[in-house]
Amino acid sequence: MARMKFLCDAERCIECNACVTACKNENEVPWGVNRRRVVTINDGKPGERSISVACMHCSDAPCMAVCPVDCFYQTDDGVVLHSKDLCIGCGYCFYACPFGAPQFPQAGNFGSRGKMDKCTFCAGGPEKTGSSAEFQKYGRNRLAEGKLPLCAEMCSTKALLAGDGNVVSNIYRERVVARGFGSGAWGWGKAYPGKAG
Repeated sequence: MARMKFLCDAERCIECNACVTACKNENEVPWGVNRRRVVTINDGKPGERSISVACMHCSDAPCMAVCPVDCFYQTDDGVVLHSKDLCIGCGYCFYACPFGAPQFPQAGNFGSRGKMDKCTFCAGGPEKTGSSAEFQKYGRNRLAEGKLPLCAEMCSTKALLAGDGNVVSNIYRERVVARGFGSGAWGWGKAYPGKAG
């Protein structure tokens, strides 16, 4: 069985935020919640890189481990989803997640912030597939339609890859081999192959 994964190629990401906009529009995410965000490292300095970050659908997800009501579950494809009907809004998952994926829909005091929301890998939720209840709570179920998450499909530079983890890693491996890496990526030997020395 395929294990669904995201991977963002920092060498290709141009910080256009198309992935963020696509996610918000496709799933009608409430204002103030970003299931996906673009993070820039070393902003304005040499070596600046941007990456698109969301729930990484971990194999051993810390959000699942700390949830006191077990509202998180993993599908056969490895997608980590949650039930908003079971969620009590305690925020443990928010603090456990290294990517900051689970978010409250609104700011405020404890108990008034609502149920957690997170990236679903466009796989819907526990409601009947394709139902209006599923769309209203979790967004569109593109995986059931045989499609990939819209954030990855809308990436203009194809920096954001999504799908079967083995296929995604093979694509990335081919890219790294083609462009080189480390000190071998650029330099005299690449610019002038016959004059390396």
